[in-house]
Amino acid sequence: MAATDRDIIYSILKYLGKVDLAETARTLERESGMFFNVTYFEELVINGSFDEAEEYIGGFTTVHDNAYSTKTIFEIRKQKFLEALENGERSAALNIVMDEFKTFEQYNANLIPESTQLLTLDDFRSHGSLSEYGDMKKARRTMVTEIRRFLEENPLLKGKLLYPAMNAGPPMLFKLVHNQNADADPDHKLLYAKVDPFLRIN
Repeated sequence: MAATDRDIIYSILKYLGKVDLAETARTLERESGMFFNVTYFEELVINGSFDEAEEYIGGFTTVHDNAYSTKTIFEIRKQKFLEALENGERSAALNIVMDEFKTFEQYNANLIPESTQLLTLDDFRSHGSLSEYGDMKKARRTMVTEIRRFLEENPLLKGKLLYPAMNAGPPMLFKLVHNQNADADPDHKLLYAKVDPFLRIN
C-alpha cells in the first residue's frame, strides 16, 4: 500500500475516533490490516468475547502464519474451551475440541486426547497441570499478558501497533486525497505515538 494511501486511512481512523464511530474504525483497522488496536483486542479477551477477538486478529494474520500467530490464536481457543467446561457446557467444549483444536494437532499430537480427557472430569482443575488455574477473570488477565508478548514479537504486526497521533479531520483528509506529492509537503508528515498496551483493571 502506497504511503499516501496509508496516510488517508490513518486520517480516517483518527476522524472516526473523534466522532465516536468506534465500530466503524475497528472494521477499517481489520479490513485494511494496517493498524492493530491492542487495547480493543485486549478488551475483547478480558470481556470473554473470544470469537470477536479471533475475528479481529484474523484481519492481520492467520493461525499458521508463524509461531506467534499460532500461539495467540491457540490461547484464545484454549481459554474458550476451559470456560465452556467451567460453565458446564460440555457440548460446546466438545465442539471446540473437534472443530477448533484440530488445526493444532500438527504442533501437539496429544492435544485432542488430553482435551478429551478434561471433558470427563467434574472439575478440570483436578488435572495436575491445571490445579492452579484460578478463576476465569484472573485467567483472562493472565492470558492477556502472555498474548501481548506474542503480539509485540509477531513480525506480521511490526509497525502496526503504533497509533497514528495526528489531528486529522475532514480538511486533512481532503488534502491527503488530492495532493499527488504528499511526501514533499512537510504538513503531511505524520507523527506516531505508541499505544499503551496495558489494559488497566481496578
